[in-house]
Amino acid sequence: MATESTEGLLTPHFPIRRRESRKGENGRVIVVGGSWLYHGAPLHAAEGAARAGVDLVYLAVPKVIVDPVRSASPDYIVYPLADAKLTTGAVRRLLKWLPEVESAVVGPGLGRQSEEGLLLLCRSLKERGVSIVLDADALKPTVVEACRGGVVVLTPHAGEYRRLTGKELPAPLDLRVAAVKEAAASLGAVVLSKGPVDVVSDGADVLINRTGCSAMTVGGTGDVLAGLVGGLLALKMKPLYAAAAAAYANGRAGERAKQELGNHITASDLVRHLPAILRVFDREDVA
Repeated sequence: MATESTEGLLTPHFPIRRRESRKGENGRVIVVGGSWLYHGAPLHAAEGAARAGVDLVYLAVPKVIVDPVRSASPDYIVYPLADAKLTTGAVRRLLKWLPEVESAVVGPGLGRQSEEGLLLLCRSLKERGVSIVLDADALKPTVVEACRGGVVVLTPHAGEYRRLTGKELPAPLDLRVAAVKEAAASLGAVVLSKGPVDVVSDGADVLINRTGCSAMTVGGTGDVLAGLVGGLLALKMKPLYAAAAAAYANGRAGERAKQELGNHITASDLVRHLPAILRVFDREDVA
């Protein structure tokens, strides 16, 4: 049995912001990703995290793309990874520098590489109590296993689901719901299975999301989604509802972008609509 994500269902799970809160109190996120070929993916993830309403977003990207990433936006603190890929040496240096964060989004734009650096990073983040979102090339069984016991959200499309589980994702929704629930229980993670209908499960409960549109096949929308999940986790939302709320908001923003631009949207167009979607969930104490 699955429950449909709605504004009414999700609203109580959003945090109440203290009127007198200070910078850093409302979430800090790091995005680790990017490569010489993909500088946009970690930026889109950072945009998603920022629009979730967090206070600080850090980006750790290979030094070869640091300049274009820094010049793209003044809103992020950008750390240059020491190597062109996520090597163990680069990870050790990153971990020495890493400030306190509540969540990490790992994978957008990383490209294919050896797993040693990823494993070291994820184990270390878990030991520090950081919630982890694994996306794209970080969605590997060994990396997921390294996160076991921590808070982890996986955001696979059908091909990545196959890589994680060794199984094809069923097409009928009822079978897909059962498969995602089983996978989440087996992997010890929240699984956000992306598709025309998103299925989210923590292995016990299942939520489905029907927002979105066909124009969202454009590259980068999944990176925005991963960043949104990371941002909502940093705001201390429960992982199941952080994933479901991110899918809901991402889809609604895509719908708004299509209403404005038809099938000619980019991920950046989607990001522009996120504040209007998410502000309905804003809650603040009035004491």
